[in-house]
Amino acid sequence: MKNSIVRIVFTAALILLLNVNVVLAPDPGDQPATCSISVTVNTMMEWAGNFSDISLTAIADQADAPEGSQTQTLYANCDLEISADNTSAARLSSATDTLTTKYKLAYDGDGLTTTGGTGVTSWTDYNTFLSTPSAVTHVDTDGAVQITLYVQATSPAGEVPDAGAYTATQTLTASWTSD
Repeated sequence: MKNSIVRIVFTAALILLLNVNVVLAPDPGDQPATCSISVTVNTMMEWAGNFSDISLTAIADQADAPEGSQTQTLYANCDLEISADNTSAARLSSATDTLTTKYKLAYDGDGLTTTGGTGVTSWTDYNTFLSTPSAVTHVDTDGAVQITLYVQATSPAGEVPDAGAYTATQTLTASWTSD
């Protein structure tokens, strides 16, 4: 019986001690620690990729003027300008002949409320197309512009071209102008 009383007293003391510790050590609450994070975004512009190939319908008549287009995204957080290759590489040619090759350009934005500019809306010969670069104005929170390249092929005036396959490569270049 003496052992039972000792156990009961010991258990009661232990319970009191635990309760005293709980009273003496209240929940400290949440303890936040902060971390300041920063990053710099550099001025940038980059094409999402190359334009897809444009395959025009066949020229079967001297008056035929097939047209085609492709669109590509240009990511930019700055003002820039677009220029074009004005060399013979941009002119549709075969091993023996050339076609009259003309281009146009359009943007999905106007440069006022969305990133973009004023495109080239009339057909322009390959050797003068964007010889004066086209301005693209960046609008904050709009970091991309859709650029559509149009091409037209026609027979040279007063003749028909030699039969065969004709190819050209047009290269558009984006160049930084300001932040």
